[in-house]
Amino acid sequence: MSGPLVRIRPKRARPFFARHPWVLASSIAGLEHDPRPGDEVRVTSAEGVFIARGLFNPESRIPVRLYRWEDTPLDAEFWRSRILDALSLRRDLLGSYKPSEACRLIYSEADGLSGLVVDAYDRWLIAQFGSRALWGRRDQIGPFLRELADAEGVILRFDSAMSRSEGVSPSPLPEILGDVPDSPVRFFEDGLEFAVNLGSHQKTGFYLDQRENRRAAAQYAAGRDVLDLYTYTGAFALHAARQGAKSVLAVDSSGPAIEHARLNAQRNGITGVTFLEDDVFRSLQRLRDTGQRFGLVICDPPKFAPSQRDVDRALGAYLRLQRGAIDVLAPGGILVTCSCSGHVDRMSLQGVLAQAGELCGRHVQILEVRSQSADHPISAACPETEYLKCLIAHLP
Repeated sequence: MSGPLVRIRPKRARPFFARHPWVLASSIAGLEHDPRPGDEVRVTSAEGVFIARGLFNPESRIPVRLYRWEDTPLDAEFWRSRILDALSLRRDLLGSYKPSEACRLIYSEADGLSGLVVDAYDRWLIAQFGSRALWGRRDQIGPFLRELADAEGVILRFDSAMSRSEGVSPSPLPEILGDVPDSPVRFFEDGLEFAVNLGSHQKTGFYLDQRENRRAAAQYAAGRDVLDLYTYTGAFALHAARQGAKSVLAVDSSGPAIEHARLNAQRNGITGVTFLEDDVFRSLQRLRDTGQRFGLVICDPPKFAPSQRDVDRALGAYLRLQRGAIDVLAPGGILVTCSCSGHVDRMSLQGVLAQAGELCGRHVQILEVRSQSADHPISAACPETEYLKCLIAHLP
């Protein structure tokens, strides 16, 4: 069969037969029929055995992203069927796609759509592209998203963090299909009301991946003084307060985030949360020095390790954070500690927690080992899709 072709090096093909979707330059033996950026390509083993079809971008750190392991084209019907499969999982099996709520509709490689993340907020969608080749097909993908999700509007934008590595002009302006409100969009999570401005927040507006962890952490809140570090929009704090926490102190260094969290508390009529704009480490030091102690401490920091070269520095930051959290945790308290850094694995995070306990002279009992919510599924063939770690520990 003619057409652009990518041939894999000898002894490098097995992960791709097993459906790992990323073909790095180090695995490519050669190109045939002059593939251009954005082209659909057939990928074969060194012996010429067909593996999969994908999209080509020689400027990317992932020159080929694989999508279809049958030797048939990546046509419009293919993209439609992949979107429908992802939507059906959330709506029919998980029950997480409902009017007036929020969930992740498409999670990139885990849904067979490498380079595309789609979040739904009530009747509106945000589609974030991280692949130049897929971005070039947004005229097909966008209308399918709006049709199949029955959305009033879809925002299509390219991930600014990926623009240089994908060879895309910096910060291309979002494109809008349908109508998107200028005012914040309101939605519910477990009966709590939140709001996001679809055009201005980090990621795609809200940390949907922590939904089930927020629910789990709140189960330990009743009757306890709670400290919520890196509160962002206040979701952990509000869940804890509603569950009967004695008091909640929510800390974040971002003034706009704190103001947004306060508004979310007001929407829900929750008055038992104190919001503090402050550096988390400085705040922990002050709390320790003044002898304040909490029965539940929640640590949900930003990504400390954006790349592999940052891992050692990140582990040092996690250790410092967990030591500070343990220092203000009352005997018999519960520590909820999270990492969204994909380059930091679960055992490394657990090791840091053990080290922090040792340095603080405290025994650490891990009660729950958790991950991202089910609408962020993990591909068995692509372990990189598992990134969020959440440990819930008891410290006598």
